[in-house]
Amino acid sequence: MSELQLEALNDGVWRVIHSQHGHVGNLKLIGGVWKFKAIGYGPGAEVVPGGGPLTDRHNTVLAAPDAALVNATLTSP
Repeated sequence: MSELQLEALNDGVWRVIHSQHGHVGNLKLIGGVWKFKAIGYGPGAEVVPGGGPLTDRHNTVLAAPDAALVNATLTSP
């Protein structure tokens, strides 16, 4: 099983789900470019835009919403 899974919300947004951390961000089509938008959660379950375990990957550009590509790009050192 891959560390990250994709779940389509609509044509321009995919949720990125981590096997241990749950929802860690979204892959969004912005101006014709796919960008990863990191999301974390605070102690009261409030959303922290740009936060979470993949905060260092926030705004990473990807070619497409492809699970193998997302795993290779966002989980590589």
